[in-house]
Amino acid sequence: MSLENPLVRFALYLLYPFSILWDGVYRLRRFLYAYDFIKSNRFQVPIISVGNLTFGGTGKTPFTIWLSEYLNEQDKRVMILTRGYKGKLEHGSGILRSGKRLGFNPFEYGDEALLLVRRLKNAVVVVGKKRRENLEFYFNKELPDVVILDDGHQHLKLKRRLNIVLFDALMPHDRYKVAPVGYMREGFSALKDADLIIIGRASQAEPESVKALRKILSHYAPVNTHMAEMDYKPTGFFDSSYQKFLENEEIQGKKVICLAGIASPESFFNLVESLGADVIDCLSFPDHYFFEVEEVKEILDRAEAENTYVITTEKDIVKIRRIIDDPRLLYLEIQVDFISGKEKALEIIAQGIEN
Repeated sequence: MSLENPLVRFALYLLYPFSILWDGVYRLRRFLYAYDFIKSNRFQVPIISVGNLTFGGTGKTPFTIWLSEYLNEQDKRVMILTRGYKGKLEHGSGILRSGKRLGFNPFEYGDEALLLVRRLKNAVVVVGKKRRENLEFYFNKELPDVVILDDGHQHLKLKRRLNIVLFDALMPHDRYKVAPVGYMREGFSALKDADLIIIGRASQAEPESVKALRKILSHYAPVNTHMAEMDYKPTGFFDSSYQKFLENEEIQGKKVICLAGIASPESFFNLVESLGADVIDCLSFPDHYFFEVEEVKEILDRAEAENTYVITTEKDIVKIRRIIDDPRLLYLEIQVDFISGKEKALEIIAQGIEN
């Protein structure tokens, strides 16, 4: 959608009053919680919110994995409260425990919950949109040392010790407007509650663009709010049994079809290509998409005919492996890689979990 198009500009002009109304509702809501006109619950455990102001695609899941692994290294038992988006338990509740034999169904728990619990060593993942009620129900059973509120910046029913807000350096700055005009859930004024800001995919963006984004965020965030920059480091290509199949350098020159059902597929496609793969096609599906057997089989049949691998994301493989298994289907595992600001970010996190 080009803003140079007169029809697009006219449509945005018509939508602008709705954007103001949307922003006003969120500002009022945050005000009512801040001054206890609407009560929020405080628990006897540190709660860390990992969230954003936009509609997905900022890397919350890999960052939550990194944060949980760091907390595990500090001998902290972690509970992650996640919505379980598009899973059947989204409107109920369910619990996953790391270290258990995984036979859980992504259609029940959602893709992100299964990815989280598989990657972590000492954590429980509680699924369901009623996160305050779920924490109340499971807290005494699990006794976590730290609770991570996944996608939590707009979930104000729980008081938190630390608010971490993520941004995507690759998102065009003209999209930073409140819906329906732009791609923001709520306006920059919500940064007044931020304790730490993480800018993701920073090394993939132009330095001047990152600098401009930092300037925008500094204008709205509390004075001296720390900003760290990160990207994602690939750790290898794995098969559907989660066994490493290829090292990063072994994909060079091999023909691949990229397959992704995530919010920002272009970044994934570019990452695979940057490792030297011969990308012959990129297939994009909606975020949290549940693939059908026939459509995956059609892609794999094409891969066999053209002697290619199909490379997907770790979030997608937890769903695809439930419906089909094929040696040509691989996923690229990634982990957070800080570019700047890591030590100060760790200091802020450590202060946030002090009892």
